[in-house]
Amino acid sequence: MRSASFARLVLGGLAGLAALVMGCGNDPYPPSDATARVLYGSFVDAPKSLDPAVAYSQREHAITGAVYDTLLEYHFLKRPLELIPGLAAALPEVTDLGGGRSRWRFELRPDLLFHDDPCFTLSAPEARTRRITSADFAFSLARIADPKVGSPVIEPFSNIEDFQAFGERLAARRASDPEFAALPVHAQYRLVGPIAGVATPADSILEITLARPYPQIKYWFAMEFSAPVPWEAIAYYDGEQGRPRFDDHPVGSGPFQLTRYDKRAIFVLEKSANWYGVRHPEWRAPGAVYPSEGEERDRAAGRLESAGRPLPMIERIEMRREKEDIPRFNKFMQGYYDNSGIAAENFDTVIREGALSPEMEALGIALDKEVSPTIFFLGFNMDDPVVGRGRDAAARKRNRLLRQAMSLAIDGEEFLRIFLNGRGVPAQSPIPPNIYGYDPDYRNPFRTPDLERARVLRAAAGYRGGVDPATGEALRLTFDSYNTTTAGLIQHQYYTNAWKKLGLDVRIEAVTYNQFQDKLRNGAHQVFEFGWGADYPDPENFLFLFWSAMRNSASGGPNYANFADDRFDALFLEMKVMENGPARMAKIREMIAILEDERPWIELMVREDYLLRHGWLANVKPSGLSIPTYQYLDIDVERRAELRVAWNEPIVWPLYVLSAGAVLVVIPGVLTYLKERQ
Repeated sequence: MRSASFARLVLGGLAGLAALVMGCGNDPYPPSDATARVLYGSFVDAPKSLDPAVAYSQREHAITGAVYDTLLEYHFLKRPLELIPGLAAALPEVTDLGGGRSRWRFELRPDLLFHDDPCFTLSAPEARTRRITSADFAFSLARIADPKVGSPVIEPFSNIEDFQAFGERLAARRASDPEFAALPVHAQYRLVGPIAGVATPADSILEITLARPYPQIKYWFAMEFSAPVPWEAIAYYDGEQGRPRFDDHPVGSGPFQLTRYDKRAIFVLEKSANWYGVRHPEWRAPGAVYPSEGEERDRAAGRLESAGRPLPMIERIEMRREKEDIPRFNKFMQGYYDNSGIAAENFDTVIREGALSPEMEALGIALDKEVSPTIFFLGFNMDDPVVGRGRDAAARKRNRLLRQAMSLAIDGEEFLRIFLNGRGVPAQSPIPPNIYGYDPDYRNPFRTPDLERARVLRAAAGYRGGVDPATGEALRLTFDSYNTTTAGLIQHQYYTNAWKKLGLDVRIEAVTYNQFQDKLRNGAHQVFEFGWGADYPDPENFLFLFWSAMRNSASGGPNYANFADDRFDALFLEMKVMENGPARMAKIREMIAILEDERPWIELMVREDYLLRHGWLANVKPSGLSIPTYQYLDIDVERRAELRVAWNEPIVWPLYVLSAGAVLVVIPGVLTYLKERQ
């Protein structure tokens, strides 16, 4: 019996090795997902916060934009972008109240629900969700006004009557009444509020009264800042007793729900059964069905073939963390990611004369090209004594000349050619193409590289040869970035090498995105790298990045350069409430002239996105805004599964050799073993 058992054991091991040979592969996903409608992609770094009152970057909106639904949203296909109803049953009714005041009336769709979540047990012991009412929107707006929340968008919402005063009352009451400060925030808001300009005359009616003209307010109701948030989620997710904090555990009402969130590895979004488009397909709501109207290029690209279908068309989204471009691109080429950018190292293989190479076309891969209303720039911290505005007239002039010199040393066209294979447009001002105020003929005199002129300006600033007279050594500055990849380091060295030609010693300090945000918030930066994508299609959304009320050091706003100029502020306040036309354009040009001279930014480029996608992924159309459109996507899962197998046939000959070797070694031993025991 022992001999037979030993023989069976050995032969079983050989059979197992043979099975390994036949079944080995590199598919990172479980077999059960092979035909599931799952979108696979990647992210570089985790978001700072998923609190919709705070989240303000593209990486944050990649999640919050899917989890939180809004009163209004944008038509998926129409260009220029057009607002359509979302959670609102229709576009708002606007009533002129005189004296610059206006009332915006929203009517909510009936039977709206939040995602299922344990926090709702605070309302009822067995509750998993509840109905959304106008009070939930009022609560979200109160959170934006709350100075303790630290929302970066207090200013635009301060056009609502009593909005800013509510925040001031709240802060004063907390400071003077410890018992009040210990109450849950929803109770605090109830005692200090309501905000006079935010009325809820019925559960289905929200009325917003503006104290002054601000036509852009409509766009803010298409962003997650104003999305409904349940008070229960804020009270429940406090980081105590093993519960996460709310900024890591969003509770929304959008088409997808965040079901897994590991900042270092993966996040997963799943189709929400509570979303109104899923629960009430019979409504045929504009934001819950695929559109039947679009541009002619949409029909040519097959983007209208899904017209009329209910949304969302995919069941799940899985995004895995990938720090480096090449591994990300390789997984795309294996079919394990559904879409991808193009690594610079692969560009010449993938793109030929602005189009896909024949080899890529043969694989069924498609290319979507779009000039994005996103500007990338190098900024100066204007609060810094060396590169900033300076404390007196002499310092202001000296530092301005230094910024001008440093701007002249950076070649935008060369930057695009080296790092982005020419994909983009050198930026001349903060306003990108396709936004009103952009002038294709404008040339910034400090954005045409000129080292000789730069050296003259540097010397006039008091740094002859780049030497700081206070130390007798090269002027030392720090350059801050959140790009810690190898490619990022090379890019940083491009900037510092350019400034080295002026004799400046600029040291690179690359940290994680969250650490970078902390440095900006604390003013612990001098020169930095950043980008800004349009929140909405209006020049105000770019020029407000220089408005003194938005200084990050003073208000936590997105004016990370901490720029302040009285004339610029006056022009901005006039321009932002004007309709497009010659008068508005004249003010925009004067504002750009101020920025041209002061140089709080070195405008780098406007990116042209080259987005690759496999042929099985349909309905991809970039909006240019940091708003994900996962619900419109569709996937041919059978085709994907078929091609993944074809593209990833395992290399098994080494295992066959190993198996044969094992047979030659083991079988004689087995025979000897059996012979000795006869």
